[in-house]
Amino acid sequence: MKNSFSILEYRSIYYDKDNKYQLDSSKNLAVPKNVFYDLKQFILKNNEQTLFLKPSYKKGLGEILQAQNYVGVIQIKDGTTIEILPKIQNLDTDSSKKILIKMLKTLKKSPFKNFNMAHLKSSKMPLLEIFITMFLDELSKLLKKGLKSDYITKEENIKFLKGKLKTSQQIQMNYIHKERFFVEYQEFLSDRIENRFIKTTLEFLYKKSRSNHNQQRIREFLFVFDAIGVAHNIKNDFTKIKLNRQMKDYEQILLWCRTFLLENSYSPYKGSDIAFALLFDMNLLFESYVGSYLKKKGLNISLQDKGKYLVEEPNKFALRPDIVINEDEQLIADTKWKIIKDEKDISQADMYQLYAYGTKYKECSKLYLIYPYNNKHLNLRYLYQKEEGNKLVLNVLFFDLVSDKKVFYLEDSLNVEYKLFKILKKDNLS
Repeated sequence: MKNSFSILEYRSIYYDKDNKYQLDSSKNLAVPKNVFYDLKQFILKNNEQTLFLKPSYKKGLGEILQAQNYVGVIQIKDGTTIEILPKIQNLDTDSSKKILIKMLKTLKKSPFKNFNMAHLKSSKMPLLEIFITMFLDELSKLLKKGLKSDYITKEENIKFLKGKLKTSQQIQMNYIHKERFFVEYQEFLSDRIENRFIKTTLEFLYKKSRSNHNQQRIREFLFVFDAIGVAHNIKNDFTKIKLNRQMKDYEQILLWCRTFLLENSYSPYKGSDIAFALLFDMNLLFESYVGSYLKKKGLNISLQDKGKYLVEEPNKFALRPDIVINEDEQLIADTKWKIIKDEKDISQADMYQLYAYGTKYKECSKLYLIYPYNNKHLNLRYLYQKEEGNKLVLNVLFFDLVSDKKVFYLEDSLNVEYKLFKILKKDNLS
């Protein structure tokens, strides 16, 4: 699609002297100077909060913004869309996009779980247009079930008595015009807050979409919502929504509305130097995906487990291991979205963190550091000494996001040591 570009993590964005958009032979993206400046200001305003793109300098390119471990969509004010996709093994951008969508499907309290790539036909569709398509599909389902209506209280100055006469306003406004009545009444209307958010999202996406098909669908839906107003105080009004049993059908569509209208829900940012951004931390996505995989294998798992502290009495510095597996024995795993080429790439801080988990979780017998597999795995195993004299084993695993068969990579001779035993056999690793 015109003015839509994809780059992988750790590729660079730099400005083109001829003020053109183009991908170079190394898949770095050249952009006009004013676009580069807007992106740079966006990054500088969020540098202390979250580093989406890292300002740097590269020989032959000059000043650059290097993509970090945040993926998703950034739309420039001129409508150009830049996708940042995860760097997974040797995959191209289209294949990386498919896996990204699989990972998004595992996020809790998000609209992505209903993604259906089958009817999107082509992964070459820009990521933003895929999101918009899924929102419109969800809205189509809702409209088939029917929009909810409610009794809406209205106040009007009209020529006939209707509902309840508001005495003070009547005296104030109709002292001369005795033929008018200032009244309060209720009407059963679809102009309720949930429907106003849907219409607001439709109007918002109509300006963002570059797909003729999506724009046409949005126009058709806006016709249905013609008698419904729009939301004005987005952040505050969202707090007024109460999803009860009667509003269950609205749950998914309102998650989409929140995603688009509060686009910084997943990675908070500030500033108005760009038109739109929807970015995801790959560390959180990887953790969610691995945790979801283990749950599907039938393991008793707790994600982001709570209740343990580094300092006790009083409790300080809460410990939140990514994955706690409670089977015959207790196992703790932390996921790290980082390519490990050598043992020295493993962070000391990560090792200390795992040690803290293993000592504070008294029942824990084994620890795991899980990294993405990148066509190479290391055979790494470490022993910690617990205060009680027991040994605590830490194993390094590599999780393959591409293969349907072999998912975890580890040293064959140690297979019998692992209490991911249930899944190792299912993955033909033992």
